[in-house]
Amino acid sequence: MADLATPMSIRVAATLGLVEHAGNAGATAERLAALTGTSAPALGRLLDHLVTVGVFEHDARSGRFRPTSLGTQMDEVRLLLDINAAGGRAELAFVELLGTVTTGAPAYPRRYGREFWADLDAEPELRRTFDAQMNWRFETQASQIAERFDWGRFPEILDVGGGNGMVLEAILRAHPGVRGRVLDLPPSAEAAADRFAAAGLGDRAGAVAGSFFEPLPAGADAYLLCDILHDWDDEHARAILAECRRAAAPDGTVLVIEAVRGQGVDTTVDLFMLMCFGGRERTIAELTDLAADLGLTPRGSAPVSDGRTVLELAVTA
Repeated sequence: MADLATPMSIRVAATLGLVEHAGNAGATAERLAALTGTSAPALGRLLDHLVTVGVFEHDARSGRFRPTSLGTQMDEVRLLLDINAAGGRAELAFVELLGTVTTGAPAYPRRYGREFWADLDAEPELRRTFDAQMNWRFETQASQIAERFDWGRFPEILDVGGGNGMVLEAILRAHPGVRGRVLDLPPSAEAAADRFAAAGLGDRAGAVAGSFFEPLPAGADAYLLCDILHDWDDEHARAILAECRRAAAPDGTVLVIEAVRGQGVDTTVDLFMLMCFGGRERTIAELTDLAADLGLTPRGSAPVSDGRTVLELAVTA
């Protein structure tokens, strides 16, 4: 229970790309150190520990280290483990968890001096790795979301905070009669526009640079918030919903897609949301309560992908 050596060794190995560098043939500690710009004696000791925990194996005759089947799996989630990428960097803020539990304030600003979103704005590479991680998370789920919900009811969708457009692209591919736009900060909106152009969807899809805390483009039939509200505390989550409500057509709809407490959400993720953003995973009742006084009436909820639920909120007077 007190071991930090193993999880940190795995994260450092992923950050250095040791599995990729070693390959099936394996490599000596000296060769891996040369490839990664690290100290050979120190890297050798790291590799010895990775052998102990079953991530690498060591051939004493050749001196080569090779990834095991477990090590190969580690490389498949390298983006999540890389401590120089947005997600891995955020995970390291868990060392400040005591402060979060004591004060209720997120740990990320305590460790890095600014909020997570400000970090992404200031560091383009962090923004790129964040978008890549979102793509990884939705690689399977985007098509499920597109196929398991009747998006054809909504001629025009605004995907609010939709990143580089992966989910909206899947929806438009599955529903040829639907048009849509992504709204996100400029780097992500630009990436979404590029994605739609590359997919041949330029006549039905677009991107708008903006923030969901500011007035949104008005008149869409549905405003989609996919994995957005859990990043924020109740006050900010309510403000996002309020902007969607203000922008929606008189008979419009706000669609909230989240991992929902009580329906398979991992407590690890809930704790991460608190630590990193001051956000939280919520129940359907809690999501409904956020919208209760905003002129948004629940119309129902249902599973929309493996691990995610859609809550449909109708705009009312």
